[in-house]
Amino acid sequence: MPRLPRSTQAERWTRPRVLTLFLALALLALPFADLSLGSHDAGAALARMLSGFVRPDFTAVEQIGRAIWLTVAFAVAGVAAGASAGLVLAPFYHLRGVRWLCIALRSVHELFWALMLMQVMGIAPMTGVLAIALPYAGIFAKVFSEQLDEADPRPAQVLPKGTDALSRFLYARAPLALAVMKHYTLYRLECGMRASAVLGFVGLPTLGFQLDSFFRLGDYGAASAIMICYVVLIASIRLWMRPVLAPLWLLASVVTLTLIQSPPMGSGALMRFLTQDIVPAPLRDGWDGAALWDWLRPLLLSEALPGIIATVLVAQIALALTGALAFAGFGLIVPRVTSRFGRMVGHLGLVILRSFPEYMLAYLFLQIFGPSMLPAILALALHNGAIIAHLLGREGEEILPGLRRDAPRGLTLWGWELAPRLSGPFIALCLYRWEIILRETAVMGLLGIATLGFYIDSALAELRLDRALVLLIATGLLTAAVDRISRGLRRRTSLGEPRRYRDECC
Repeated sequence: MPRLPRSTQAERWTRPRVLTLFLALALLALPFADLSLGSHDAGAALARMLSGFVRPDFTAVEQIGRAIWLTVAFAVAGVAAGASAGLVLAPFYHLRGVRWLCIALRSVHELFWALMLMQVMGIAPMTGVLAIALPYAGIFAKVFSEQLDEADPRPAQVLPKGTDALSRFLYARAPLALAVMKHYTLYRLECGMRASAVLGFVGLPTLGFQLDSFFRLGDYGAASAIMICYVVLIASIRLWMRPVLAPLWLLASVVTLTLIQSPPMGSGALMRFLTQDIVPAPLRDGWDGAALWDWLRPLLLSEALPGIIATVLVAQIALALTGALAFAGFGLIVPRVTSRFGRMVGHLGLVILRSFPEYMLAYLFLQIFGPSMLPAILALALHNGAIIAHLLGREGEEILPGLRRDAPRGLTLWGWELAPRLSGPFIALCLYRWEIILRETAVMGLLGIATLGFYIDSALAELRLDRALVLLIATGLLTAAVDRISRGLRRRTSLGEPRRYRDECC
C-alpha cells in the first residue's frame, strides 16, 4: 500500500476522533479498574472529616510557622537550583544526549527522587532540595529551550561574523526571552510549593508532614488548619514573591536549610549506592547474562507489567474525567456565563482544587473511600480539571470582546459561542496534561494503590534498590512514550501550541 502524504495523514486525525479515542480507552479501562469502596462506612468517615474541617483548630498545631517557612525554603532552593541547571542545559537541548538526560530527569517524580536520595543522604535538607531540583532541571531545560527558539532571531543575525556561541546566547537570545522565563519560573515556584509540601509525607519537615501526622491522629480540626494555611500560601504567592525580592528569599532559604541538623549517614554511602546497591544482584560479582535474565524476568512479569497496566488504567480514566470536569467547569469563571458573584465563587473553587497536589487530594480521599483506584482517579481529575478549566476560562474571557453585541449569555453563550471556539485549546491542554497525569498516577502507589509506585515503594522498603531502579526506568520509559504519543497527536490534529498553555502544563 502506498504511503499517504503527511497532510492526508494529519487529516485522518480529526479532533472528534481524538476525543472518541480517549473516551473509548477510558470506557474499556473501567471494567478492569478497582473502584470499590474499601471503607466500612464512607459516609461516617466523611462526616467526621467535614466536622473537623469546618472548625479549624490553629492552636493544636505546634510550630506551624516553622513548617510553613520550611515549605517555602525547600521550594525556593529547589526551584532556583533546577532553573539554574535548566538554563545551562537549554542552549544544548537540541543535542540528543542532553535531551534524553532531561527526559530521564523529569520523568521521575519528586517523591521517587526523594526516596532514592534518602538511601544516600538520609532525611537531610539536601535530599529535599535535590528531589525538587533534579526533575525541574529537565523541565526548565525543555521550556527554556522552546522559549529561546521562539525569541526574535534578527538580533543574532546582525552580530559580526565569528561571534562565539556564548556571546550570541548572552547578548542576542537570552535577553529577549527573559520576561517569559521569569513568568514561567514564578509558575514553576507554585508547582515547587506543592512538591515541597508533598515531600513531608516521606519525612521532610514541611506542611505535608504535619498534615500526615494529624490525619493519623484523627485530629481533623488541626488538619483543616494546616490545609487553610497551605491554600493561603499558594494563593498569595504572587504577592509575596516578587522578582526583586527573589535573591533575598533564596539567601534566607539557603541559610535556613543549612542550619537544619540531620542524622549523618555512614561513610561511603554514595559509593556503595553507585557501585553496589543499584547494581543488579546477579552482576555484583561479575557479568552473568543468564543469571541477570533469570533475575529480571520475574521482576518484569510480576511487578513491572502489572504496575504499568494499573498505572495506564488509572491514568486513562482520570484523563477522561479530567476533560469532562474541565469542559463543564471553565464557564464558572466567565462572568457572562455565570455572574460576577458566580465567577468569584468559581474562581475560588478552582484555586483551591488546583492548589492541592494530586497526592495530597488522594491521601484525603483515601481516608473516606479506602484503598482502591477511586481516590487516585478523583484526585487526578479534580486537580488537573481545575487547571485546564482555569486556562480555558481565561481564554474564554479574552474571546468575549470579539463577539457580536447581541451575543447570548449563560449556558447558551457557553454552549454555542465559547465551547466550539475552545475545542482546539481544550484538546491540546488535555494532551499536555496526559504525561503529567501518568507521572502522578505512578506515584500514587506510595499510598497503597497498585500502580508502579507501589512496587517501587516495596522494593525501597526492603532495601532492594536494584529492583527499584528497574521499576523507575520502566516508569520513565512509560512517561516518555506517552509524551511522544501526545506530541504526535497534537501534530496530526494540527492543534496550535500557545505558549501559555505549554508553559503552564509542562
